[in-house]
Amino acid sequence: MTSKRVGREAVVVGAGVGGIAAAGALAPFFDRITVLERDRLAAEPAWRLGAPQGRHVHVLLAGGQRALEQIFPGFTEALLAGGAVATRANSDSRFEAPGFGVMPQRDFGWLAYNASRPLIEFTARRCAEGLGVEFRERARVRSLEADVAGRTVLAVHYEDDARASHRLAADLIVDASGRGHPTLDLLEALGRPAPEETVIGVDLAYASVVLERPPDPPRDWKVVLTLPEFPQSTRAGLIAPIEQDRWILTLGGRQDDAPPTDEPGFRAFAASLSTPTISGAIAGARLAGDIASYGFRDSVWRRFERLEALPRGLIPFSDSVCRFNPVYGQGMSVAAQEGALIAEILSERAAAPDPLAGLADEFLEKAQAVIEGPWQMSAIPDFANPATRGERPPNIDQILAYGAAFGELARRDAEVHKLDAEVRQLIKPPSALADPALTARVMAVMREMQPAA
Repeated sequence: MTSKRVGREAVVVGAGVGGIAAAGALAPFFDRITVLERDRLAAEPAWRLGAPQGRHVHVLLAGGQRALEQIFPGFTEALLAGGAVATRANSDSRFEAPGFGVMPQRDFGWLAYNASRPLIEFTARRCAEGLGVEFRERARVRSLEADVAGRTVLAVHYEDDARASHRLAADLIVDASGRGHPTLDLLEALGRPAPEETVIGVDLAYASVVLERPPDPPRDWKVVLTLPEFPQSTRAGLIAPIEQDRWILTLGGRQDDAPPTDEPGFRAFAASLSTPTISGAIAGARLAGDIASYGFRDSVWRRFERLEALPRGLIPFSDSVCRFNPVYGQGMSVAAQEGALIAEILSERAAAPDPLAGLADEFLEKAQAVIEGPWQMSAIPDFANPATRGERPPNIDQILAYGAAFGELARRDAEVHKLDAEVRQLIKPPSALADPALTARVMAVMREMQPAA
């Protein structure tokens, strides 16, 4: 293990899933890993004020779960021990999509692991602590310090709960703060340009609640997703099982169509979805807490890889680079895969004379491949809503028609359906869908679906 060391001190800003994954990935390569988190970190799974979206449904895609297992061997077993619910991929899920009806519930051959965001985060944090990672709670990062020439980042400055200032020197700093302010503020202080941003305005509003599972729940599904019927409605809903024999339900709408946070209004919103599945399921379910609301305005991809070299020893990471529309459940899983990518890069660099030289450039360049597929899988469906803001592809109508035909082919063909799921679950890259024979089949369905002249 000692031969893998590339530095003495690494600091990670932020103890969300992204920061924890980064810390775990770095653990074999540094003598000391410190994670600075502005929130309190409870001794059990609990909501954090700094992660208000944590009270809503979170999906750990198969690719993300496998990446966390790679970083933290035993993570999945620990998650199950904490109460996570294993479900059979697709056969335990009811997927309701206007235009397709209910997709066939085929068994794809792997398990999905359903849990609350607090349990996922807590389990990953305990795994990181087992690798020697130190977490400092109530540590509010104020700035990053660079050398006089601005070529190298030297330290993090932060305040503790008593407002005392601290300087923490580091060979490597990973900015997993979420908004990326430490990195952006440093670039501004050095007189360097901020990265270009690709922004898609989705104006999403959603509300969630934990429910006690009814004594006689539906037997034909454990997870149900009801999609909206554009353009008549933007309303959608998702129920998933979580620990302690409970359900978590998220309802969402776009623009001004926000779900109410009072129980009668919330239930009425559920009843207005395109099918009665969710409202019927929760009719006998008692709320186990308050209804929490959250708004998400923009998906943002900061193109750090297009800048001249960042100061040595600084890596923007996870949501600091790309913040995904949460509807598609990609954020945690992409962050986990970015962590696995850092570990892979450092393993290859460990024997180099200066393994940290150019590390950020290599990571950001290779991270594009991790981000691009999930970004496209969310951006294109978002543009199906005419009110979505952003630069639409010039052939968006054709892309959407192709997507509809692909969905119809997946409904008909079990192998295509499974392949689509493997790509959406980040098990396989989007290039797996580019097979010419498959494309020809989709085009044939497109022609079939075109209205008669």
